[in-house]
Parts: sequence; C-alpha cells; structure tokens
Amino acid sequence: MQPTTIRRRAAVLAAVSTAAVLALAAPASAHVSVQPTQAEQGSYAGVTFRVPNENDSAGTTKLEINLPEDKPLTSVRTRPLAGWTATIEKKPLAAPITSHGKQITEAVAKVTWTADPGVRINPGQYEDFEVSMGQLPTDTDTLVFKALQTYDNGDVVRWIDLPGPDGKEPEKPAPTLKLVPKGGAAAPAASPAAGANSGDGDLTAAASSGSDSDDKGSDSTARALGIAGLVVGALGVAVGVFGISRGSRRAAN
Repeated sequence: MQPTTIRRRAAVLAAVSTAAVLALAAPASAHVSVQPTQAEQGSYAGVTFRVPNENDSAGTTKLEINLPEDKPLTSVRTRPLAGWTATIEKKPLAAPITSHGKQITEAVAKVTWTADPGVRINPGQYEDFEVSMGQLPTDTDTLVFKALQTYDNGDVVRWIDLPGPDGKEPEKPAPTLKLVPKGGAAAPAASPAAGANSGDGDLTAAASSGSDSDDKGSDSTARALGIAGLVVGALGVAVGVFGISRGSRRAAN
C-alpha cells in the first residue's frame, strides 16, 4: 500500500472518530419539565419547573407557566428564588367552587418569573422554579402546563406542544404532570412549612430533594467516562494507522 493512500485513510479514520466523539459529547436535548412527574389526585403538591438554557449565545431571563383553565387551581404559591421576581395572575371562574368551606370565585391562570437586572440562566446551565399548588383535580389523570421561555436576545421558545396520536414526543413538549389515585403516587405531596398553612388550603412549596441532582451528576459522570473512552479509542486508531504508515515507508525504502 502506498504511503499516500495510507495517509489518506488515516485522515478519514481520524475525521470519523472525531465526529463520533463530538456527537456523543453534545448535550442531550433538554426541555422545560415538571418534577416530580406525578402527584396524587386531590392533594396539594410541591412541584419544580426545571428550565435548561439551550441557547449558546443568550441567557434565559423569563419563564411563564400557564395553568390549565379547564382544571382550575385555586391555591398556588411560589418559593422565593434569589434574583427572580414571581408574579401570579388570576382569572374569574365561570362558576364559583367551594374549597375548605370558602367560596372561591377565581383561580390562578399564570405564574411568571422575571430575572432581576444582571441575572439570567447562562448557556449550559439550568434553574429550578418551585411551586406549591392545589387542590389537584380528581377527575383527570394529566395536568398540562404550557410554558414560554424568553431569552435576553428576544427569542421566545414556546413549550406548548402535546404528544401526537402515536404518542411520540413533540419537538417542544409542554411540561406535564401525571395524576394518580391517592396511595399510588411515587412522590409525596408538599409539606407545609411551620405556620405556613393559612387555613384556606394554601401551602408553601416544599424544598426539592437532592436525589435528582445526584442522578444528574451520575449521568454526567457516565457520559464523561464514555466520551473519554471514545477519545482514547480514536487516539488508538490514529496511532495504529500512523504506525502502519511508518512501517510501510520503511519497507518501501
């Protein structure tokens, strides 16, 4: 085999190996999600909206969470988050409902978090926005929260799509909370902080556990180890081909 041919093949192998490493090194597609993914019907639940920044050249400065109008939630409270201001918008109910002995005439329609000046979710980072909400409905198994994510360059990403008839996840899926009968939820409902129960069913959001962060760390470690293995493999291929090329040149001489 001619040295020129060997060098060409070595270049092709190196390019393919590099492309494979870069493909696996790229972060997995992320989207605005709600955690935990399920809660008990009829309960008050503490949930977290996780917002990753997917723009490499801009930062996230605003998050809007729209609550389902057909399944109104009368009690929604946000957990304070440094550098962010939360506002709650309410809408009148078509028909009043009774909750904890009180007549409720309006429900929460939207929760908006706006970053203070100089604050944003930077590229490659994420933020958690915690909420306590209830009373969760008992006549549905799903709550959909359509979300809008605004970047400081003016881009707005609308996480509002629902799965198609085939169940395939859409490109911009809306955060979805699955509701299960009491006793069937994998995650507990929110626990009120001391003195936080005002008597009308409102609860402060419970602090999120560290288990999700641990899982995220484990996944990142596994990804890093896999990438490192691919890099070593690619280098091995390149070294092997280089050795063959040198051996061929020596034989030719």
